[in-house]
Amino acid sequence: MTDLTPNSTFLIAGIVFITIAVIGQSKLGFIEINPGCFGRFLALFIGISSLLYALGLLNFSAETLDLLRTSLTEQIKQSISSINDLFQGS
Repeated sequence: MTDLTPNSTFLIAGIVFITIAVIGQSKLGFIEINPGCFGRFLALFIGISSLLYALGLLNFSAETLDLLRTSLTEQIKQSISSINDLFQGS
């Protein structure tokens, strides 16, 4: 229980940031939290990203990133060619 792994650290950070995003302006004893609109949105983004990383969904290997890059490149090439065909047909 005393070991703080990176996975549990991201889980705790995600929960804290999502709590800040949901509660917004509050005063907890001597601590005052007032993130504003942009701060709440940023806290939500950081919280969701931290939780996804803790769950292992954002922990990609180099092979997975390479496969994703090639797939996206092929999709972009197909989209560009279909858009060019559409413009040349009109």
